[in-house]
Amino acid sequence: MALYTRESKDRVRDAIDFVELVSARTDLRRAGQNSYEGLCPFHEERTPSFGIDPVQKVYYCFGCQAAGDVFTFVQETENLDFKGALELLADRCGIELEREQEDEGEAERRRGRERLLELLARTSAYYERCLWESEEAARAREYLQGRGLGEEILKEFHVGYAPSAWDRVLSASLRGGFSEAELYATGLAQRSQQNRQLYDRFRSRIMFPLADIRGRVLGFGARALSEDQQDGGGGGRGPKYLNTSDNTIYHKGQHLYGANLARSHAAKANEVILCEGYTDVIALHQAGVRNAVGLMGTALTAEQVGELARMAPTVLLALDADSAGQEAMLRAAGLAARRKLELRVVPLPTGTDPAELVQDEGAGAIERAVEESVPFVRFRVERVLDGGDHGSPEGRDRMLDELRPVFATLPPSALRMELTRMVSERLQLPESLAERTLTAARGRGPGAEVRPAAGGDAGARAPTSQVAARGESTERAFLAQCLAGPESGARALGELELSAHFTSDLLRRAAGYLREHLTDPGADLPEDDSDLAGLLAELVVQAGRESPAPAMLESQRMQLELARIDREIQRARGQERGDVSELALRRAEVKREFDRAYERALEETG
Repeated sequence: MALYTRESKDRVRDAIDFVELVSARTDLRRAGQNSYEGLCPFHEERTPSFGIDPVQKVYYCFGCQAAGDVFTFVQETENLDFKGALELLADRCGIELEREQEDEGEAERRRGRERLLELLARTSAYYERCLWESEEAARAREYLQGRGLGEEILKEFHVGYAPSAWDRVLSASLRGGFSEAELYATGLAQRSQQNRQLYDRFRSRIMFPLADIRGRVLGFGARALSEDQQDGGGGGRGPKYLNTSDNTIYHKGQHLYGANLARSHAAKANEVILCEGYTDVIALHQAGVRNAVGLMGTALTAEQVGELARMAPTVLLALDADSAGQEAMLRAAGLAARRKLELRVVPLPTGTDPAELVQDEGAGAIERAVEESVPFVRFRVERVLDGGDHGSPEGRDRMLDELRPVFATLPPSALRMELTRMVSERLQLPESLAERTLTAARGRGPGAEVRPAAGGDAGARAPTSQVAARGESTERAFLAQCLAGPESGARALGELELSAHFTSDLLRRAAGYLREHLTDPGADLPEDDSDLAGLLAELVVQAGRESPAPAMLESQRMQLELARIDREIQRARGQERGDVSELALRRAEVKREFDRAYERALEETG
């Protein structure tokens, strides 16, 4: 894989506003001279323990120990590798990345992919111009207007129109220097079954560009304007919707429609709304519900659920109430349980999709529907009860059998009690009998794997290490004070013997690194030492919360010296070296120095 130059990385890092970047995931408030704090985006908490340094552009959570820099933050929140995070941030700040020398095969593949992306972007722009400028597209404009969609929001989503001529995109692309092979590879052209002639795949259709999280066009969803529209070289009637087929650029099951426009809004709202159709998503965005994305069909995939999980901890399912939509909800529940996603269902009138609800009843209707969303388990219980046979004991038993796996996912809770009461009333059973029956085979029947309810402790991460020992905590506090006051910190660090005063290899590496980089701790970090990078992020964030205090720094240096002497005394006693009186005298002297420094520190800090 080709790598970018370190200079490119540094330019991107310098250009990014780290406060703005992190604020898309959590609200921040100033907490010190060079520090902001907020609720951690990586684990559930009520009291802020997450901090960032906007100058050094690092973050650290004192709760779950998540740590890193601007690139790590994007890698973790967007589930990207370093290269993807760097490219996303470079796009954001308009910086062209320079590559290290790469082998010819890799360079050729990269250039080929870039050409395909360029071809798709050019074609998308052409379709968009056709929608607004061509007479032929009048019917398409009328259809979109009839769906209640305005020009401004359609342009934001770059909706376009493919003209009816068989070779408009083909001819224009060939004139632009692209090859027939490239047109075929992107799915923009296909061959006739009769004479193998290449022709435009999309014709007389409204075009919805399908983009990745960075907004790059990867393919298209195309809607026919008439039910009997002819498509294909064989002369057969085409489908209502025609999508780009999977190819080297586009993979349908990996993307969500509108995710590039919705992700920051979803992160702010802590929830993302999942719809089925393109116009549903556009209509919701136009109505001010900006955290909506589209499924691009009803076959929800694990990759799409992963994308939803990266956007927000709660997913609101605003899918059609038909059988296909409900099956999509059931599949979503199975996939979401593995990621601890909270699933809720937005109630929609039967036969009505979100776009129709907004068009018929206004933006307030969809907002009320979102507010009235119910936990997925409630939706599933009601679905079983509504569709079952209440007229016979066998029918009621079948419903109970179907509900057992649902209740197996519920821990003891008020919701569980309420749903049990609902089953009792609807099936005309004593509540105690309903409870016993629903839990009788808990965890043993098919699909009855016992899990916590989806949404509980969403995104929590176990600490990566145990709480630091007291001596190590002092060493960390000392290094943070050195960063808070670099001038006095450099003198204090210079007086220490790293191998003797620091108790772990990691802290010794950090102290040695800071001796050379105290004023710029982000410079020249070893790229293969993630432990060191994480520790430095923690120290920088801690330093940003403190004011330079030379007396406090001196008292901490004395503590390190006391701890060093104590370790020598213990070793001497363990080796039976006899008299430790000289060490004891030295300890008493250092203790007096520490007491004086500590008194001065109290006076300095009040």
